Amino acid sequence: MNPRIMTSMNNAFSEGQSIARPPMFNGSDYAYWKARMKIYLVSVDYDVWDIIETGYTPPTETVNGIVTPKPKSRWDANDKKLYSIDSKAMNALICALDKTEYNRISHCNTAQEIWHTLEVTHEGTSQVKESRLAMFSNEYENFNMQKDESIKDMYGRFSVLVYNARALGKVYTEVELVRKILRVLPMNFEAKVTAIQESKDLSKLSMEELIGNLMTYEMELKAREDRNNLELKKKSTALSNTVDS
Repeated sequence: MNPRIMTSMNNAFSEGQSIARPPMFNGSDYAYWKARMKIYLVSVDYDVWDIIETGYTPPTETVNGIVTPKPKSRWDANDKKLYSIDSKAMNALICALDKTEYNRISHCNTAQEIWHTLEVTHEGTSQVKESRLAMFSNEYENFNMQKDESIKDMYGRFSVLVYNARALGKVYTEVELVRKILRVLPMNFEAKVTAIQESKDLSKLSMEELIGNLMTYEMELKAREDRNNLELKKKSTALSNTVDS
């Protein structure tokens, strides 16, 4: 197994989803780390996340009509506060990176530069992101439940696809996702789909409720199939005994 993937697996257990330290990133599953890291930074201090979004610019002053960096000896309280916030943001980001990822951003001078460098490295430029989004959109449109696939497994694949699209800026509404799931179900779910469409207001039906209903129906189908198979087996055994006698 790839050593970095193995390290990621080990971190998942040793880190223990601690609220006291940033989620570790070693190059795997950037979208997942990015979402968690943003929440962590906001929880540390909203100003920390804000300075990553808006960017930090070192204080300047105008002398004889020329804008120059302001010497630290003349920094006011606000200058020091903004510098401290950016340093706190940089420290949080750096503490979340393994050595390989740190080397990618070691040249950066602000927290926003670090964040942007990681985005470009792991998501690509805007053109690359658009291409990836087009790929995910195509996969979404062509998504279908596979033969002999359970509702749970199908929904797992679907959730990953929707999550990846969301990470690139494409957000589907709840009702869009519900209607999509209903369209990809196989023929043996047709009666259930019709019942849901007739009895439920799809604009108010959550994905959790829908998947729960489908999993329950799937269990009923399996139980019915098992009963039918048992009856067939009994009839076959009875017929075999009659022939033998």
